[in-house]
Amino acid sequence: MLPLYPEIKPYRRQHLQVDDVHEIYIDESGTLEGIPLVFVHAGPGSGCEFNSRCFFNPEKYRIVLFDQRGAGRSTPHTELKHNTTAHLIADMEQIREHLGISQWIVFGGGWGATLSIAYAEQHPDRVLGLILRGVFLGRDRDIDWFCEDGASRFYPDHWEDFMAPVARLRLTDGRNLGCLDAYFEMMTGSNELARMGAAKVWSMWEAHCSTLHPNQRLMKHFSNASRALARCSIGTHYFRNRCFLEPEQLLRDAGALKDIPGIIVHGRFDCLCPLENAQSLRRVWPNAQLYIVREAGHSATEPAMIDALVRATQDMTLRFEADFDV
Repeated sequence: MLPLYPEIKPYRRQHLQVDDVHEIYIDESGTLEGIPLVFVHAGPGSGCEFNSRCFFNPEKYRIVLFDQRGAGRSTPHTELKHNTTAHLIADMEQIREHLGISQWIVFGGGWGATLSIAYAEQHPDRVLGLILRGVFLGRDRDIDWFCEDGASRFYPDHWEDFMAPVARLRLTDGRNLGCLDAYFEMMTGSNELARMGAAKVWSMWEAHCSTLHPNQRLMKHFSNASRALARCSIGTHYFRNRCFLEPEQLLRDAGALKDIPGIIVHGRFDCLCPLENAQSLRRVWPNAQLYIVREAGHSATEPAMIDALVRATQDMTLRFEADFDV
């Protein structure tokens, strides 16, 4: 199996003021004259992670990472004002123009795949190719699978832990709040202990559901206080607002992707984003290939998924390297 490329340091880091509230963290690594590629992180709210640069050959790619509004090293941390899918799409365009890139490959997984598709459908002329992992389509059924009825059937033990803060709030509050509303109230409430506790439970639910085998490094990463707060605050904000998408929007508008080559990589045992999501997208996007990874769930950290994603980036290299003389 192919491993990740060795960890590398960025050759440039900066913050870009995108409006009167938000400042976006950006870094670049790899080869300045290489094939431009933007990494769109998952979440919402997670920020870029420890291996985000390592799926790409640094001798072939100009790798652009950015933390979405309120996440990671972008500021203000956990800010929800002016934080919608439309704002994030506009940020990506502003970053592309700021860096002087005419077109780039867009790489995203989970929520990052959602945002990547939405961006490509709005700006197809700016996208050389798409590499998507663990497709999340942002529909009501996809959100409900995560926090109402779906993943709970595969992880009923961890589901009990996930619902415990909701049950406590219902008991003390007297209202039968839905899961998303309950978590959102905890995250916007004044009780800091309850806020932090809920954030960590939210993040650990996602971590437990992401892999076939327990991954302690991933769980430690997800349970980091700062990341957990952003994941839960921004995640509930987006999910309560149905990801700021119209019903079936991504599949409805997939005709805009017809000239964009794509590779969809999806774990057969993805319990956060079922494989049917990837198949539905592939049906309306004939220019895409679907790689089903037999021994993987949702996370990009599993060996079989790493192998498939690195192969996908190598395939894109072969398609475009002559255009960039790398």
